[in-house]
Amino acid sequence: MLDITSLSFNYGTVKVLDDITFSADKGECIGIIGPNGSGKSTLLKTLSKILKPTSGRVVICGKELERYTPKELARHMAVVPQDTNMDFDFTCLEVVLMGRNPHMGRFELEGRKDMDIALESMMLTNTWHLRERPFSELSGGERQRVIIARALAQEPSILFLDEPVSHLDINHQIEILDLVKRLKDERGLVVIVILHDLNLAARYCDRLILLSENRILATGSPEDVLIQENIRRAFGANVMVKKHPVTGYLYVTLLDVPGAAGPSNGRTVHLVCGAGTGTQLMYLLRSHGYNVTTGALNVLDSDYDTALQLGIPAVSEAPFSPITPEAYAQVVGLMKKADVIVISDVPFGWGNLKNLEAALASGRPVIMVEKNDINDFTNGSATAMVQKIRDNGGLTVKNGEELIENLEKKLLC
Repeated sequence: MLDITSLSFNYGTVKVLDDITFSADKGECIGIIGPNGSGKSTLLKTLSKILKPTSGRVVICGKELERYTPKELARHMAVVPQDTNMDFDFTCLEVVLMGRNPHMGRFELEGRKDMDIALESMMLTNTWHLRERPFSELSGGERQRVIIARALAQEPSILFLDEPVSHLDINHQIEILDLVKRLKDERGLVVIVILHDLNLAARYCDRLILLSENRILATGSPEDVLIQENIRRAFGANVMVKKHPVTGYLYVTLLDVPGAAGPSNGRTVHLVCGAGTGTQLMYLLRSHGYNVTTGALNVLDSDYDTALQLGIPAVSEAPFSPITPEAYAQVVGLMKKADVIVISDVPFGWGNLKNLEAALASGRPVIMVEKNDINDFTNGSATAMVQKIRDNGGLTVKNGEELIENLEKKLLC
């Protein structure tokens, strides 16, 4: 289905991909992993003919990539990109129907078959109820599911996904990746997916390709690729790799981080986070001398593992479980002892909504780190709480640098 031989790509004189060779068979999911800047997104762009490789050969379904017209290629291949913004105010159904364009003539209108395929694609991705909504009004997670529905409407044999769950909470991450796995198995799709979360990659991918310094450092099964030495060489991180005692899947835990903590300034920040959104903030706050507490976090959440390794007190809950009254009381207790509460850009669902309730109940000043609009999977309950926090004087910052600047201002008030 897909054969890549000695693929290389340069931006000017800068080599971004160097001698990439691999193949993919029907019904196989290959995960592309690696640190930022290792060439993951560039690889997908060259395979989907967005970028022309400097050298090498790409063969799709027995035909060389360069011989495909864009419309022909779109009948075989669908791409779910990182950026899902659109300049025009289309409805979600109109967006999904765009996936039928490769199968239609120049002036042909959508017929019953096209509508049926669009309906099926939206039902599979749980977006049919959004069909009349303007795409621009959706949350990040909803937009991503609509774009995946559009890709499925193309009826591709190869599906490329560039960080498809980066805007989703844990329930929707599992839902989307379970869907992709089912489609791969039932329809024999070739799936090439970029994932930052190594634990998700281990769970859902048949094979992994680990890129480092623009080359393939390791390739093979998750057990062959996700070993301590490979991760240390690629990411510069010391980790522990084990099999989960219940699921049997590999999971990766960060170990010691030398020099992550600076001298204490005597101030305490309680961090509300999850799904990896708090890891960098923990490092940042500790490096600037703040004592940090966190929670409630589900055990096996990557932020919980980071808190453990940094010695940060954390209120925990069982994996994939909602916050219990006991954990809620502990969280409120930690928040009341903190000088400031910081809320990361974490998606909120019914499982972690009580962290927002605790922030309101604590009476402590709040700073929210929001890169995008809040990812609300609670039918508006989380959005209403965030607005109440703002009405009570809560600040909003865009990144860690602004957070540190505003922390000092907040503490002086």
